[in-house]
Amino acid sequence: MSKYVVVVFPNESSAYEGMTAFKSLHFEGSLSLYGTAVIAKDNEGNATIKDEQDNGPVGTAVGMLTGAMVGALAGPAGMALGVASGGLLGSLVDVNDVGVGLDFLQLVGDKMDAGTAAVVSEVDEYWTAPLDTRMEALGGQVFRRTRTDFEDEQFVQEVQAWNDELDALEAEMQASSDEMKAKLEAKKQSIRKSLEDAKAKGDKKLAQLDGELNAKVAELSKQSADAKAEAKAKIDANISKIKAGYSARMAKLKEAGNLIKEALS
Repeated sequence: MSKYVVVVFPNESSAYEGMTAFKSLHFEGSLSLYGTAVIAKDNEGNATIKDEQDNGPVGTAVGMLTGAMVGALAGPAGMALGVASGGLLGSLVDVNDVGVGLDFLQLVGDKMDAGTAAVVSEVDEYWTAPLDTRMEALGGQVFRRTRTDFEDEQFVQEVQAWNDELDALEAEMQASSDEMKAKLEAKKQSIRKSLEDAKAKGDKKLAQLDGELNAKVAELSKQSADAKAEAKAKIDANISKIKAGYSARMAKLKEAGNLIKEALS
Protein backbone atom coordinates (compact mmCIF):
# COMPACT_ATOMS: atom_id res chain seq x y z
CA MET A 1 0.00 0.00 0.00
CA SER A 2 1.00 3.60 -0.50
CA LYS A 3 1.93 5.90 2.38
CA TYR A 4 0.67 9.20 3.61
CA VAL A 5 3.57 11.49 4.40
CA VAL A 6 2.86 14.71 6.29
CA VAL A 7 5.74 17.10 6.88
CA VAL A 8 5.27 19.90 9.41
CA PHE A 9 7.28 23.09 8.82
CA PRO A 10 7.86 26.15 11.01
CA ASN A 11 6.22 28.45 8.45
CA GLU A 12 4.27 28.53 5.19
CA SER A 13 7.27 29.56 3.08
CA SER A 14 9.22 26.48 4.14
CA ALA A 15 6.20 24.29 3.39
CA TYR A 16 6.15 25.48 -0.21
CA GLU A 17 9.84 24.68 -0.46
CA GLY A 18 8.95 21.27 0.89
CA MET A 19 6.29 20.80 -1.80
CA THR A 20 8.89 21.62 -4.44
CA ALA A 21 11.23 19.07 -2.88
CA PHE A 22 8.54 16.38 -3.09
CA LYS A 23 8.21 17.05 -6.82
CA SER A 24 11.98 16.89 -7.27
CA LEU A 25 12.15 13.55 -5.49
CA HIS A 26 9.41 12.25 -7.79
CA PHE A 27 11.37 13.42 -10.83
CA GLU A 28 14.53 11.75 -9.48
CA GLY A 29 12.68 8.47 -8.87
CA SER A 30 13.19 8.32 -5.09
CA LEU A 31 9.42 8.16 -4.67
CA SER A 32 6.20 8.30 -6.66
CA LEU A 33 4.05 11.29 -5.76
CA TYR A 34 0.28 10.94 -6.23
CA GLY A 35 -0.99 14.13 -4.65
CA THR A 36 0.07 17.04 -2.44
CA ALA A 37 -1.52 19.84 -0.47
CA VAL A 38 -0.38 22.57 1.92
CA ILE A 39 -2.20 23.27 5.17
CA ALA A 40 -1.35 26.37 7.21
CA LYS A 41 -2.30 27.40 10.73
CA ASP A 42 -2.48 31.16 11.27
CA ASN A 43 -1.49 33.07 14.42
CA GLU A 44 -5.01 32.66 15.79
CA GLY A 45 -4.79 28.90 15.34
CA ASN A 46 -7.18 28.64 12.37
CA ALA A 47 -6.25 25.96 9.85
CA THR A 48 -6.87 26.39 6.14
CA ILE A 49 -5.93 24.60 2.91
CA LYS A 50 -3.52 26.88 1.10
CA ASP A 51 -2.63 24.78 -1.90
CA GLU A 52 -4.16 21.55 -3.13
CA GLN A 53 -2.84 20.05 -6.36
CA ASP A 54 -5.71 18.94 -8.58
CA ASN A 55 -4.49 15.56 -9.82
CA GLY A 56 -7.91 14.08 -10.55
CA PRO A 57 -8.59 10.52 -9.31
CA VAL A 58 -4.96 10.00 -8.30
CA GLY A 59 -5.20 12.85 -5.79
CA THR A 60 -8.53 11.83 -4.23
CA ALA A 61 -6.97 10.28 -1.13
CA VAL A 62 -4.89 13.39 -0.35
CA GLY A 63 -8.00 15.53 -0.71
CA MET A 64 -9.87 13.37 1.82
CA LEU A 65 -6.94 13.31 4.24
CA THR A 66 -6.47 17.08 3.96
CA GLY A 67 -10.13 17.68 4.78
CA ALA A 68 -9.91 15.34 7.76
CA MET A 69 -6.76 17.07 9.02
CA VAL A 70 -8.32 20.53 8.81
CA GLY A 71 -11.24 19.20 10.82
CA ALA A 72 -8.88 17.68 13.39
CA LEU A 73 -6.91 20.92 13.72
CA ALA A 74 -10.15 22.79 14.43
CA GLY A 75 -10.60 20.78 17.63
CA PRO A 76 -13.49 18.54 18.75
CA ALA A 77 -16.17 20.59 16.98
CA GLY A 78 -14.25 20.58 13.72
CA MET A 79 -13.52 16.88 14.09
CA ALA A 80 -17.24 16.19 14.40
CA LEU A 81 -17.86 18.08 11.16
CA GLY A 82 -14.85 16.85 9.23
CA VAL A 83 -14.60 13.23 10.26
CA ALA A 84 -17.34 10.64 10.62
CA SER A 85 -17.05 7.36 12.48
CA GLY A 86 -18.24 4.10 10.98
CA GLY A 87 -17.28 2.13 7.91
CA LEU A 88 -17.48 2.75 4.21
CA LEU A 89 -21.12 3.74 4.69
CA GLY A 90 -20.30 6.98 6.51
CA SER A 91 -21.69 10.09 4.83
CA LEU A 92 -18.97 12.58 5.81
CA VAL A 93 -15.18 12.44 5.41
CA ASP A 94 -14.55 9.07 7.02
CA VAL A 95 -11.14 8.32 8.50
CA ASN A 96 -11.73 4.65 7.75
CA ASP A 97 -12.31 5.50 4.11
CA VAL A 98 -9.23 7.74 4.06
CA GLY A 99 -7.20 4.84 5.39
CA VAL A 100 -5.69 6.19 8.62
CA GLY A 101 -6.67 6.26 12.26
CA LEU A 102 -7.58 9.30 14.30
CA ASP A 103 -4.34 8.85 16.21
CA PHE A 104 -2.36 9.87 13.11
CA LEU A 105 -4.37 13.07 12.70
CA GLN A 106 -3.88 13.86 16.38
CA LEU A 107 -0.16 13.06 16.25
CA VAL A 108 0.39 15.53 13.41
CA GLY A 109 -2.05 18.06 14.85
CA ASP A 110 -0.15 18.17 18.14
CA LYS A 111 2.95 19.33 16.22
CA MET A 112 1.17 22.13 14.38
CA ASP A 113 1.37 25.25 16.51
CA ALA A 114 0.09 28.64 15.40
CA GLY A 115 2.06 29.91 12.41
CA THR A 116 3.18 26.49 11.22
CA ALA A 117 2.31 24.75 7.95
CA ALA A 118 2.36 21.21 6.61
CA VAL A 119 2.69 19.42 3.29
CA VAL A 120 0.24 16.51 3.01
CA SER A 121 1.05 13.85 0.41
CA GLU A 122 0.38 10.32 -0.77
CA VAL A 123 3.47 8.53 -2.05
CA ASP A 124 5.13 5.24 -2.75
CA GLU A 125 8.69 5.42 -1.42
CA TYR A 126 11.59 3.45 -2.93
CA TRP A 127 14.17 4.97 -0.57
CA THR A 128 13.31 6.83 2.66
CA ALA A 129 16.60 8.62 3.28
CA PRO A 130 16.28 11.16 0.42
CA LEU A 131 12.93 12.43 1.69
CA ASP A 132 14.07 12.64 5.31
CA THR A 133 17.27 14.44 4.33
CA ARG A 134 15.53 17.04 2.14
CA MET A 135 12.76 17.78 4.60
CA GLU A 136 14.99 17.98 7.66
CA ALA A 137 17.23 20.44 5.80
CA LEU A 138 14.16 22.66 5.40
CA GLY A 139 13.26 22.36 9.08
CA GLY A 140 10.48 19.84 8.51
CA GLN A 141 9.31 17.03 10.80
CA VAL A 142 8.31 13.95 8.81
CA PHE A 143 5.35 11.74 9.75
CA ARG A 144 4.48 8.58 7.81
CA ARG A 145 1.50 6.26 7.92
CA THR A 146 0.60 3.42 5.57
CA ARG A 147 -2.72 3.90 3.82
CA THR A 148 -4.79 0.88 4.82
CA ASP A 149 -7.85 -0.68 3.20
CA PHE A 150 -9.64 -1.99 6.29
CA GLU A 151 -12.85 -0.18 5.27
CA ASP A 152 -13.34 -2.68 2.42
CA GLU A 153 -13.31 -5.66 4.77
CA GLN A 154 -15.60 -3.84 7.19
CA PHE A 155 -18.02 -3.16 4.35
CA VAL A 156 -18.21 -6.87 3.47
CA GLN A 157 -18.77 -7.74 7.12
CA GLU A 158 -21.57 -5.18 7.46
CA VAL A 159 -23.33 -6.53 4.38
CA GLN A 160 -22.98 -10.12 5.60
CA ALA A 161 -24.43 -9.13 8.98
CA TRP A 162 -27.47 -7.58 7.32
CA ASN A 163 -27.94 -10.70 5.17
CA ASP A 164 -27.82 -12.90 8.27
CA GLU A 165 -30.33 -10.66 10.02
CA LEU A 166 -32.71 -10.90 7.06
CA ASP A 167 -32.49 -14.70 7.16
CA ALA A 168 -33.16 -14.71 10.90
CA LEU A 169 -36.20 -12.45 10.50
CA GLU A 170 -37.57 -14.64 7.72
CA ALA A 171 -37.28 -17.73 9.92
CA GLU A 172 -38.90 -15.92 12.85
CA MET A 173 -41.84 -14.83 10.68
CA GLN A 174 -42.70 -18.45 9.91
CA ALA A 175 -43.67 -19.05 13.53
CA SER A 176 -45.13 -15.62 14.40
CA SER A 177 -48.62 -14.23 14.73
CA ASP A 178 -50.02 -11.91 12.08
CA GLU A 179 -49.45 -8.91 14.34
CA MET A 180 -45.82 -9.84 14.96
CA LYS A 181 -45.31 -10.60 11.28
CA ALA A 182 -46.21 -7.03 10.42
CA LYS A 183 -43.57 -5.73 12.85
CA LEU A 184 -40.96 -8.14 11.53
CA GLU A 185 -41.79 -7.15 7.96
CA ALA A 186 -41.13 -3.50 8.86
CA LYS A 187 -37.69 -4.51 10.17
CA LYS A 188 -37.00 -6.43 6.97
CA GLN A 189 -37.85 -3.41 4.84
CA SER A 190 -35.54 -1.23 6.93
CA ILE A 191 -32.66 -3.64 6.39
CA ARG A 192 -33.43 -3.87 2.68
CA LYS A 193 -33.24 -0.08 2.47
CA SER A 194 -29.83 -0.18 4.19
CA LEU A 195 -28.67 -2.78 1.69
CA GLU A 196 -29.90 -0.69 -1.25
CA ASP A 197 -27.96 2.31 0.11
CA ALA A 198 -24.92 0.10 0.61
CA LYS A 199 -25.14 -1.12 -2.99
CA ALA A 200 -25.12 2.46 -4.30
CA LYS A 201 -22.17 3.46 -2.11
CA GLY A 202 -20.30 0.26 -2.90
CA ASP A 203 -20.69 0.93 -6.62
CA LYS A 204 -19.42 4.47 -6.09
CA LYS A 205 -16.40 3.12 -4.19
CA LEU A 206 -15.66 0.63 -6.96
CA ALA A 207 -15.69 3.43 -9.53
CA GLN A 208 -13.36 5.48 -7.30
CA LEU A 209 -10.88 2.61 -6.94
CA ASP A 210 -10.95 1.93 -10.67
CA GLY A 211 -10.25 5.59 -11.36
CA GLU A 212 -7.41 5.67 -8.82
CA LEU A 213 -5.86 2.51 -10.26
CA ASN A 214 -5.89 3.75 -13.83
CA ALA A 215 -4.57 7.18 -12.81
CA LYS A 216 -1.76 5.73 -10.69
CA VAL A 217 -0.68 3.30 -13.40
CA ALA A 218 -0.65 6.12 -15.95
CA GLU A 219 1.40 8.35 -13.62
CA LEU A 220 3.85 5.58 -12.80
CA SER A 221 4.24 4.60 -16.44
CA LYS A 222 5.08 8.20 -17.29
CA GLN A 223 7.55 8.38 -14.41
CA SER A 224 9.15 5.08 -15.41
CA ALA A 225 9.70 6.25 -18.98
CA ASP A 226 11.89 9.11 -17.72
CA ALA A 227 13.65 7.25 -14.90
CA LYS A 228 17.17 5.88 -14.69
CA ALA A 229 17.67 2.12 -14.69
CA GLU A 230 17.60 1.42 -10.93
CA ALA A 231 14.62 3.67 -10.26
CA LYS A 232 12.84 2.36 -13.36
CA ALA A 233 13.06 -1.22 -12.10
CA LYS A 234 11.51 -0.26 -8.77
CA ILE A 235 8.74 1.78 -10.39
CA ASP A 236 7.86 -1.01 -12.83
CA ALA A 237 7.72 -3.52 -9.96
CA ASN A 238 5.47 -1.12 -8.09
CA ILE A 239 3.04 -0.97 -11.01
CA SER A 240 2.50 -4.74 -10.78
CA LYS A 241 2.12 -4.54 -7.00
CA ILE A 242 -0.45 -1.74 -7.23
CA LYS A 243 -2.50 -3.60 -9.83
CA ALA A 244 -2.64 -6.67 -7.59
CA GLY A 245 -3.56 -4.63 -4.52
CA TYR A 246 -6.37 -2.74 -6.19
CA SER A 247 -7.69 -5.92 -7.80
CA ALA A 248 -7.93 -7.54 -4.36
CA ARG A 249 -9.75 -4.52 -2.90
CA MET A 250 -12.20 -4.38 -5.78
CA ALA A 251 -12.87 -8.12 -5.47
CA LYS A 252 -13.97 -7.62 -1.86
CA LEU A 253 -16.41 -4.90 -2.85
CA LYS A 254 -17.76 -7.00 -5.72
CA GLU A 255 -18.25 -9.87 -3.27
CA ALA A 256 -20.31 -7.55 -1.07
CA GLY A 257 -22.30 -6.41 -4.11
CA ASN A 258 -23.15 -10.01 -4.98
CA LEU A 259 -24.32 -10.63 -1.40
CA ILE A 260 -26.59 -7.60 -1.64
CA LYS A 261 -28.08 -8.77 -4.95
CA GLU A 262 -28.84 -12.17 -3.44
CA ALA A 263 -30.47 -10.59 -0.40
CA LEU A 264 -32.65 -8.25 -2.47
CA SER A 265 -33.68 -10.83 -5.08
